[in-house]
Amino acid sequence: MDLGAFSVSLAVKDIAASRAFYEKLGFVVFGGEVDQNWLIMKSPTAVIGLFQGMFEKNILTFNPGWDGDAQPTGEFADIRSIQKTLKSTGLSFEQEADETGAGPGSCTLLDPDGNVILIDQHV
Repeated sequence: MDLGAFSVSLAVKDIAASRAFYEKLGFVVFGGEVDQNWLIMKSPTAVIGLFQGMFEKNILTFNPGWDGDAQPTGEFADIRSIQKTLKSTGLSFEQEADETGAGPGSCTLLDPDGNVILIDQHV
């Protein structure tokens, strides 16, 4: 199953300190607004989001319909189709996408260790 582009969304305490740290690891700012306490940073092989005060835990994020540069892909599995398939395997969701909707939507579930997994479709 193709869940789309992958990134890790980090709940940070100090966005400036986190930005400086990840820049030393070779990441560059790719998007976001530091004044709004969020940045998306990219290295040649990874994408991370820094989010100060927006959520309590780190989140594994998948973006159906986007590539690693946040650009729309060609065809992709819609969030509602992904959600339906995952539900059919017995997984349960913390938050579900509206199955009657179209376009952007999201759902969240927890892995066995309580890590939040966000599947977030923007297109």
